[in-house]
Amino acid sequence: MQQLLLDIKSCRVCKQHLPLGPRPIVSAHSKTKIALVSQAPGRIAHLSGVPWDDPGGKELKKWLGVSDAIFYNPENFAITPIGFCYPGKGKSGDLPPRPECAPLWHHELFEKMPELELMLLVGRYAQNYYLKKHAKKTLTETVKAYQEYLPRFLPLPHPSPRNRIWRTKNTWFEQDVVPVLQEKVNEILKLS
Repeated sequence: MQQLLLDIKSCRVCKQHLPLGPRPIVSAHSKTKIALVSQAPGRIAHLSGVPWDDPGGKELKKWLGVSDAIFYNPENFAITPIGFCYPGKGKSGDLPPRPECAPLWHHELFEKMPELELMLLVGRYAQNYYLKKHAKKTLTETVKAYQEYLPRFLPLPHPSPRNRIWRTKNTWFEQDVVPVLQEKVNEILKLS
């Protein structure tokens, strides 16, 4: 696993497409229990090297019901975005994750996590990549149908403050899905 992580962190496959250059962000362990599969690191994570250390990360940890210490322990959570590097800024937010990363690295990475019990699919890119034809037409429909994907996958919206409007319109998410998410996390990580 350590060699694979070093190989990923030294990857330069799509460097010509990255406005800030490559800085792959990934965290995993052979004992990882839960994988967090999201879109790609944002600019803040690219600059600091610390994923989910922003308002969206704070909200995500609240949804999970975990502290930073639990979240950043790779035996608990692998951080394995669809694109490992910051893709740059688009008209309405960050650009989509680079398409090279997941096909190049994910299969081998997840093969090295035999204790993996749950993959949290954060956002549409992760959901489309892993659920393929089983993903619904919209993120809302996919998240609402979360029970169809358990026990292996649990689709989530992105916790970014940009999604505040989505969460206001879809109050069922925090009422119905977040408690199930916290229960799964507690059960898998034996937190209570």
